[in-house]
Amino acid sequence: MTAAAERAQDERADTGEPLLRVRNVVQEFTSRGAGGIKSGVVQAVSDVSLDIRGGETLGVVGETGSGKSTLARSILQAPRPKSGEVVFRGTDLMKLRRRELVEARREMQLVFQDPFGSLNPRWKIAELVEEPLIGYGVKGAQTRRERVNELLELVGLNPDTYRTRRPGELSGGQCQRVAIARAIALHPALVICDEAVSSLDVLVQAQVLNLFERLRRELGLSYLFISHDLALVKQVSDRVAVMHLGELAEMGPAEELYRRPLHPYTSALLAAIPGVSPGAGRAGGRAAPLSGEPPSPLDPPSGCRFRTRCPRAETRCAEQRPVMREHAPGQFAACHFPLRSEVS
Repeated sequence: MTAAAERAQDERADTGEPLLRVRNVVQEFTSRGAGGIKSGVVQAVSDVSLDIRGGETLGVVGETGSGKSTLARSILQAPRPKSGEVVFRGTDLMKLRRRELVEARREMQLVFQDPFGSLNPRWKIAELVEEPLIGYGVKGAQTRRERVNELLELVGLNPDTYRTRRPGELSGGQCQRVAIARAIALHPALVICDEAVSSLDVLVQAQVLNLFERLRRELGLSYLFISHDLALVKQVSDRVAVMHLGELAEMGPAEELYRRPLHPYTSALLAAIPGVSPGAGRAGGRAAPLSGEPPSPLDPPSGCRFRTRCPRAETRCAEQRPVMREHAPGQFAACHFPLRSEVS
């Protein structure tokens, strides 16, 4: 870890404040049908709260459409949430003006799922990595050139070999390394990885995950790591948050959450992870995989949004929305009937 990264972590440790604090964030979108007529409101993110500490990786998992990517963009204020609080390094981003928000985003960067789609195919690699430096006013062509070389070396690409190439001449893994170099160019504190390795093959996934971990140690980074792949998230995360239909279902330390989940939804997701042997899941028969489609965010069920697919659902689940509560040390779930409970 660099001296600057160590100082930043020490400062955050002294205050005891999380790097990022999200409280009761709500994001909704208007759905329109034929002729542009309003057909309803999509409840994409509903009352989500979480923290990310300095140097920590928080994984966010859930089915497609659970609101993971929308949550990430709401944190970045792109677009701004309908309500709630997003506090980054002590500043509420919801209250910032446009220019102030642009400056705050300097320390919050995003790595997208598709490495080819996120890079201009006409630009050379050096130009792509230099772009954020120019955009944020880093002066001096030689200074920028040296920084580009440093960044390419950090992500495992030889500057002499790759500076003059274009994205079409690179593999998917190499393009994602370029995207990562762009993301860390401005010395961010938080990097949001939105399905950042899901388009890569298994071997390249492992290499890029190792790169993320090395950069976390050397640069003092924090990550919000979004993926639908539960097995992958376990490898990289200190804590894991499970999302279902725009809400948090469960959150806790990765090892404990995977070993003994609290929420029936988490248990069902774990049961769906394929095992090595045919017909064998990694959840040890803890729960049957979910069947059917999730309810529509245009018209979510009353009470607990998981109740229509939950084997433990009772009348109370339809009448009362469960809130996030600590059921085991450091482990929280929004469930009236959790799979276990040790905290009174």
